[in-house]
Amino acid sequence: MSEASAGELGDVQPRPLLAAWTLCQRELVRFFRQKNRVFGAIGQPIIFWLLFGAGLGPSFRLPGVAAETSYRAYFFPGTLVLILLFTAIFATISIIEDRREGFLQSVLVAPIPRWSMVLGKVLGGTLIAMAQGILFLLLGLTLDLSFSPVQVAAIIALMFVIAIALTALGFVIAWRMESTQGFHAIMSVFLLPMWLLSGAFFPAGDNWLGWIITANPLTYGVAALRRLIYWHDPAALPLDLPALPLCLAVTGVFALGTLVLAVAISKQRTTGDLL
Repeated sequence: MSEASAGELGDVQPRPLLAAWTLCQRELVRFFRQKNRVFGAIGQPIIFWLLFGAGLGPSFRLPGVAAETSYRAYFFPGTLVLILLFTAIFATISIIEDRREGFLQSVLVAPIPRWSMVLGKVLGGTLIAMAQGILFLLLGLTLDLSFSPVQVAAIIALMFVIAIALTALGFVIAWRMESTQGFHAIMSVFLLPMWLLSGAFFPAGDNWLGWIITANPLTYGVAALRRLIYWHDPAALPLDLPALPLCLAVTGVFALGTLVLAVAISKQRTTGDLL
């Protein structure tokens, strides 16, 4: 290599945003090439929605909610968040695969800041979650829901923030994992219970489960989606649902906090699962 060529390479400045977008595109291409991931991320939540709606519908009674409100209608916002959660899980598993294949090591030695790498991985998972979430949102037409353009824009924006939070949380967990088996174990004992105790499956009560649901940050994302989806039908909302401003504030802090934590943890070396 000539001195001129070496000088030109030395003058190349790092472009963190371009690197982030490149990693994001890689996540999108990888996802849509793996058809089983597309089916698994959206198929299982839809099956849950249909089966639980049919099985629990006859016994569903919620104080303060209109009698004509079905369990499928109540479960709809929670299923939407479940799709975002499943997509975040599948998207962040790629971190473990990239480390095993050596790709992650090449990214880490590249002259780009760590936040660029985190942003690319999280944004890629978020966009995948958004695509599937919007598809499921169309099923709301089967519940005789009507959305105004402003309402749709607000729902999509909120879904984006929730997807950022869940994908960044998945990144934090996957970064400390050396095996996909360990990640699935954490998913079973932490991520899925986090969704179950968010008011998505059943409302908060006066017992100890109610306190856990209230302390769960995902609860406020589910509640905000519920308020936006049934904006023109307040009779379908539980009486003890948190106020929309509080839900938006907690969800925003949750997303920002997990994203900052993901950047911070990406600067640490890993020596084993959760070590």
